[in-house]
Amino acid sequence: MQDVTQEQLDWQPPGKANPLGATYAHSLCSEDAIVHKLLVGNQPLFESEWKEKTGISDPRWGSEFEWAREVKVDLEAARQYAEAVYGSTDDYLASLELADLDRVLDLSDIGFGEKKAAFIFSSLISAHASNMTGEISTLKGLQGAKGYPG
Repeated sequence: MQDVTQEQLDWQPPGKANPLGATYAHSLCSEDAIVHKLLVGNQPLFESEWKEKTGISDPRWGSEFEWAREVKVDLEAARQYAEAVYGSTDDYLASLELADLDRVLDLSDIGFGEKKAAFIFSSLISAHASNMTGEISTLKGLQGAKGYPG
C-alpha cells in the first residue's frame, strides 16, 4: 500500500472485483474487529476511539458487493487508522502466553463453530491478510502499477 495513490484506491474495476479502497478498508476493519471483538471482547477501534477518524465512510467487518462499490476511503486517514490497528494487534500478541492460543472460542455465528485462538490468528488474520495482499496487488497491476514489491 506504500505507493498506492488516491486515484488507484478509488478506481472501480470492471466486473465483480472489489475496488482497491474497499479491499484495503475490509482488511483493516476485519483485523480490528477480529482482534478487539472476537479475541479481546471489546468494541473494535472503528466503533470506539477511532470512530469517525478511520477515513472509511462506512467501516464494518463484512464486505458485501454493494458496500464495496459505495464505500469511500480517504487514503491518508486510513493509513493512520491502519497504524493504530497494527499497533493494537502487536500489543495484543505481545501480551499472550503460549497457552492463550489454545483458548476455544465459539465462532458459530460466523460459520466456523468452535475454534482455538491459534486458528483465528492463522486463518482469519494472517491468511486473510495474505489473500487481500494478492487482491490489492492484482488491482494495482490492472491499473498499470507494480503489484507485488520486489
